[in-house]
Amino acid sequence: MMGFAQKEAKLIREGNRSFKDGNFKEAEINFRKSLEINEQSVKGSFNLGDALYEQEDYESSQQLFDALSKKIENPKQRAEIFHNLGNSFLAADKYQESIDAYKNALRNNPADMDTKYNLEYARQKLDEQQQQDKDKQEQDKNEDQQDQEDKQDKQDQENKEDQQDQKDQEQNKDQNQDEQQQKNQQQQPKQISKQDAERMLQALKNEEKKTIEKLKKEKAKSAKATSSEKDW
Repeated sequence: MMGFAQKEAKLIREGNRSFKDGNFKEAEINFRKSLEINEQSVKGSFNLGDALYEQEDYESSQQLFDALSKKIENPKQRAEIFHNLGNSFLAADKYQESIDAYKNALRNNPADMDTKYNLEYARQKLDEQQQQDKDKQEQDKNEDQQDQEDKQDKQDQENKEDQQDQKDQEQNKDQNQDEQQQKNQQQQPKQISKQDAERMLQALKNEEKKTIEKLKKEKAKSAKATSSEKDW
């Protein structure tokens, strides 16, 4: 049993050495090997969570720290676990979750100034995120409104053009009708009144009468001349 404990401790020491040197992947391998020997090792799980965090595997580190927070009763250790859990959420831009984790850390260690600082920072980032979301919603709303206005303007313009086309067609139709009506009027004979017709008829009769009288006079004159010639 002592041999397993010593091997576990050695792997954790090697993992810590690699972690300090910045070789986080090698540290992760050593911490996982230590957990194969003792899967209940708080130090091995905690350090593995740190190694995963440094490799930006925030989801895995969150899962590890969250699981540890449910196992540990010691306030100091719980405060450290919640602090690192908050850091994992913060790095993943999960600001509300990080705020909740930092609050839990302070409940277990109210004097931790690092946690207090991180808590305030997370609150500021949450405010910025919410403001950005609000601004984006407002921008999207304005863009949607502008799109609707543009569509309405386009529709109004199309309607206006359609109305103008219809008006032009009606004007052309009226013009064609007027031209046709004028053409028909030109082709029709001029109508005269009944009185004009009677006057014209009377004039023709008078002219005919004059012509007849003239013919009679010429005939009489001719007959008189003939008679005179035969009187020899």
